[in-house]
Amino acid sequence: MEHKNSHSLEEVHESVAVGANTSVWKKILAFFGPAYMISVGYMDPGNWATDIAGGSQFGYSLLWVLLMSNLMALLLQSLSARLGIVTRRDLAQASRETYPKSINVILYIFAEVAIAACDLAEVLGMAIGLNLLFKLPLLWGVSITMFDTFLLLFLMNKGIKKMEAFIIGLISIIGLSFLAEMFFAQPDGGEMLKGLVPSLPNTAALYIAIGIIGATVMPHNLYLHSSLVQTRKFDRTFAGIKQAIKYNFIDSLVALNLAFFVNAAILILAAATFFTNGLHEVADIQDAHKLLEPMLGSSAAVLFALALIAAGQSSTITGTLAGQIVMEGYLSLRIQPWVRRIVTRLIAIAPAFITILYFGEESTGDLLVLSQVVLSLQLGFAVIPLIHFVSDKSRMKEFTIGTMTKIGAWAIALVIVGLNAKLVFDVIKDWITDSDNPVYIWVFVVPVAVGAAILLLYITIEPFILKGKATASIVPHLTPAAIKHLPERQLYKNIAIALDFSKIDGQTLSSALQLGGKEANYTLLHIVETVGAMLHGDQAQDLETSTDMDYLNRYTDNLKEAGYTVNAQLSFGSPKKQIPKVVNAGNFDILILGAHGHSLFKDLVFGTTVDAVRHKVKIPVLIIKDGK
Repeated sequence: MEHKNSHSLEEVHESVAVGANTSVWKKILAFFGPAYMISVGYMDPGNWATDIAGGSQFGYSLLWVLLMSNLMALLLQSLSARLGIVTRRDLAQASRETYPKSINVILYIFAEVAIAACDLAEVLGMAIGLNLLFKLPLLWGVSITMFDTFLLLFLMNKGIKKMEAFIIGLISIIGLSFLAEMFFAQPDGGEMLKGLVPSLPNTAALYIAIGIIGATVMPHNLYLHSSLVQTRKFDRTFAGIKQAIKYNFIDSLVALNLAFFVNAAILILAAATFFTNGLHEVADIQDAHKLLEPMLGSSAAVLFALALIAAGQSSTITGTLAGQIVMEGYLSLRIQPWVRRIVTRLIAIAPAFITILYFGEESTGDLLVLSQVVLSLQLGFAVIPLIHFVSDKSRMKEFTIGTMTKIGAWAIALVIVGLNAKLVFDVIKDWITDSDNPVYIWVFVVPVAVGAAILLLYITIEPFILKGKATASIVPHLTPAAIKHLPERQLYKNIAIALDFSKIDGQTLSSALQLGGKEANYTLLHIVETVGAMLHGDQAQDLETSTDMDYLNRYTDNLKEAGYTVNAQLSFGSPKKQIPKVVNAGNFDILILGAHGHSLFKDLVFGTTVDAVRHKVKIPVLIIKDGK
């Protein structure tokens, strides 16, 4: 059903009041929470797979990627929080209000793919954790994850603060577990410092690095954060909004640094335990757990499995909330939370089941890393609109981000898109080289990659074009005396109406008749644009020409019977050329035509008639939009 209410996460919107007269610490505590909900996405099981693979293969050398990812995450999450606080819109809602419907549908699909990839990592993580701790088969563990659907519903009914407390409890388990792991592993401090210097040993390291970025800076978290900050009810004055931005930044700083500690601890653990002992091929969580026990003891292995279960369970809650946000934001569609949860979980369970059944339990590590690379590929489609929105003065007013922040944000977007472009190019190139029949790759894979690149280019450029078209502030030049002498009604005596025999014709005719009444003269225009009409003009004798003439005569006869003065004129060829030609040749006062809101791709192929016509005619143009 269509969701009529504009509030993001309506059931918890502004449900936590922040007292104006309370102490600073009480205010900080009231604002604390959303970033911790976000931070669980930065330490979910998908991160474990990429961190373990990076640490075992390349030692400490990819620590800099984690640090860079954390700084990127901190900036992007603070921008997401700023958008939600200032505009009271989440990222999906802002996109729906900015981009055409067709673009938003595609962005919604991409967001859902990202959430499904994230949920896949959580399903596998939970199943692996249960397997390690209780020796439960992975397929059973995957099945059990279906039941955590009801945990989210229970927590939502208890309120957002209790949900945040539950999440913080799970984060504490993860953090304390890895603090103990570091004590057992005793890593090399000097090598850790060297790992903070940027380097990429080879192409395999690039793949892992992109996976780490995808696992750290998650697209669904940008949607989630812009919504969760709206759960706080505070003074909407300039000072109140500024204070909310400040406290939410502190919230993000603390929570994301904790997530960095956990991710760094996993990579360091893998480097200190596996890489230094020559075990460079440890990429699976199960293998890591298996090798931890003989190297560090049974306590370390138990803590590892316990932290994994906590990470999977905490992440699955936030993933579901993000799914609700993108569906309501992009599509203005709201379904029951339990249905939403089950659908999301089924989408994630299906690939996990198939992978385990056909490729065996040992393939789950590769699937986890792949899920994080998929997340990284979606990042540009969330990051670029976010930067545009928080840079928009008409939207953000006094809270538009500064020049240095814009430069930093666009640099991050460039890094993300650049790394992903290189990865996609390298992977497609390898597929074509290794394939016996590369025609399928050229037919199915390459067009999708090119289409995604065009879409990314569109969402990057389109807001700049809109800003360029924006008019300057209008200064009133008319005095009150001059306004009194303005005519109360503009009379149009000769009205041209362009028709195309679609469902918008009724609205177009209705608007024309309201402007001119029965005193005006109306000319109904229709352009026949068949191949025959293009080639032979008014000599065309095809079926569509005769049918169109019949329709036009019917319209004319019906309007004459109603008492209107009407003429009909049929022309042939391209509407973009013929409508201006006919109108400019006649003695018309105004042209009225319908706009159909074609998709981006139709407009790219066929061009937009409305824009072409309105720039060529010499009289006013009234454009009627489909009011469905």
